[in-house]
Amino acid sequence: MDNTRREVLKAGGGMTVMTLAIAAGLIRPEEALAQSSWNKAAFETKSFADTVKALGGPNAAENPGVRFASPTPDIAENGALVPVTVTSSLPKTESIAILVEKNPNTLAANFTVPAGTEAFVSTRVKMGQTSDVYALVKADGRYYYAKKEIKVTIGGCGG
Repeated sequence: MDNTRREVLKAGGGMTVMTLAIAAGLIRPEEALAQSSWNKAAFETKSFADTVKALGGPNAAENPGVRFASPTPDIAENGALVPVTVTSSLPKTESIAILVEKNPNTLAANFTVPAGTEAFVSTRVKMGQTSDVYALVKADGRYYYAKKEIKVTIGGCGG
């Protein structure tokens, strides 16, 4: 199967799911369009400070209300699948982003937290080497962060 056919099938499948969700009333058409937009500049940044600026903040302050939770490891045996879980106890949390300092592009993930929901995200990121990982939270229009070093081992022998 050639790549063009795969791309057409993938795009067609996504459009079908989106159309069914709109028809069923699960999402409104304007929400579907909003979901397709993303902050390309933020995902191309190379440092923590540049990422904060690209996301719309002048700076960020460290805050104990932002924290890493289990199963975020201190040492990851496989840098291809590093579990990262972040929680925020800050009121009016709007978004949670995960940044990996030594990755080619710092911003690994950015999640919107709907009003009235628990500020909790869990995902897996790829890390090429031992690095500081940041949990960046936007709450009440300001940015706050927590930082954790995650060591990536090579073959389980330490890195």
